[in-house]
Amino acid sequence: MSDQSPLKHLLTIPYDELEELNLAAREKRDTVSAEEQEQEYRAYLEKEKHVKAVTLCFSDLEGRFHMLDYDKKFLLASADNLTFDGSSIRGFTSQHESDLRLQVDWTSFLWLPADLFGAGKVMLFANVLNRSGGQYESDFRGLLQQYLRELDRQEGLTAYVSAEVEGIVVEGSNAEQRFDENTGFQMISRGGYFHSLPRDPLRQFIDTAAGVQRAMGFKNEKDHPEVAPSQFEMNFSYTHALRTADLIQLYKLICRQVANTLGMTATFLPKPVMGINGSGMHTNISLAKHGKNIFYDRDGEEYLSTQARDFIARILNHAQEMCLVLNTSVNAYRRLDPHFEAPNQIQVSPIDRGSMIRIPVGNEKTARIEVRSVAPDANPYLLLYTLLQTGLNGDPLSGQHEGSEHVRLLPGTIQEAIEYFEGSHLMRRVLGETNVEKYLSYKQMAADRSPRALGTQIKTSEIIYHHEVTNQALWNMF
Repeated sequence: MSDQSPLKHLLTIPYDELEELNLAAREKRDTVSAEEQEQEYRAYLEKEKHVKAVTLCFSDLEGRFHMLDYDKKFLLASADNLTFDGSSIRGFTSQHESDLRLQVDWTSFLWLPADLFGAGKVMLFANVLNRSGGQYESDFRGLLQQYLRELDRQEGLTAYVSAEVEGIVVEGSNAEQRFDENTGFQMISRGGYFHSLPRDPLRQFIDTAAGVQRAMGFKNEKDHPEVAPSQFEMNFSYTHALRTADLIQLYKLICRQVANTLGMTATFLPKPVMGINGSGMHTNISLAKHGKNIFYDRDGEEYLSTQARDFIARILNHAQEMCLVLNTSVNAYRRLDPHFEAPNQIQVSPIDRGSMIRIPVGNEKTARIEVRSVAPDANPYLLLYTLLQTGLNGDPLSGQHEGSEHVRLLPGTIQEAIEYFEGSHLMRRVLGETNVEKYLSYKQMAADRSPRALGTQIKTSEIIYHHEVTNQALWNMF
């Protein structure tokens, strides 16, 4: 084969240039019209001969991340008529109504590191449409985007979010699929918070993953080992709610891919190992009106405004009902243990990390609330849609709970969470009857395959039937 093989001419961009390109694209996402961005990126793809494929991404009802590559020329010619078989995606359509459409979100354009994703590719997120071209009822990225636009148009509100996504790195590729409760996971590090040697396996993983995130425009703030052995956290900057949800999906994808290249597995199971801290996804939220943070009040308790207090009260009031959205797996209920800094108390506190909601120290710019009871395996679009809808439109905390000495607790098992979710009028109103019934059916399916009593040993069933772990063949055996 000639040294001038065409394969060597596919697009590869150094990391420093990638960061510049992706940060520039990030600045445009919510400031330049979607039409202008589509025109710009179409022109770029037409001109850039070294881009051969465009990766489109979407998420299903449970939050699994799906990717498919389109030939660049085909995509440019057919972007208004991209169809796929929705019956092959769990939580989407049934076989007799299987055709769904993908709508490219041109405001999400990303250049990709060639060493991790392959040369000659760029990435875009997509929303899912129904056969007639309307928003598909079970695609929560599209539903979240619609809701955020309505909030801006009708009330001048913008939702800002950041997420602290924790995970644990364990030995071996595909360690989750090969899980055996008799041996468990083997951790790659025995260190703890901020403690790892500069070139040990955990630090190598963190450095590599954080480098990819920076190149993709995450605007990382800090990255470090977390409290548990082999645990990591890489913090990226506060931004618009939809963009944060996109970044959460990319964050987990990058970590899994980096770990795999190193012969490891990055797991976002909430409690993969007993006796140590689990992994959470603390979710920080604030609302701005015409650019001003309305969660801040200089004279308010802990500098929080009445609007922020009302938002908190509604979430606390519906905490048990929405718990299945925040803690979506059998394994997640092992994590909700205050002995390991995980919140199971339905209350708000500036200092108690066992509380569901914490009030971080903040000022006029940074005042926010932190929802601590979120697991990292939650669907970020469904999560933020539910939190925002509940915080703004839920019922206020009733007098019987407010000021009560008895602290309510979150459900202790997925079976309890299913019961609260199923009986919730608010969840049915916010998410829709169809989505509630679909979601319940999949959560019940997983719950039925694990013992109701969690016990002190992690069971094989709660890992291999986990929605982010299971392969298609295994689900089809049910």
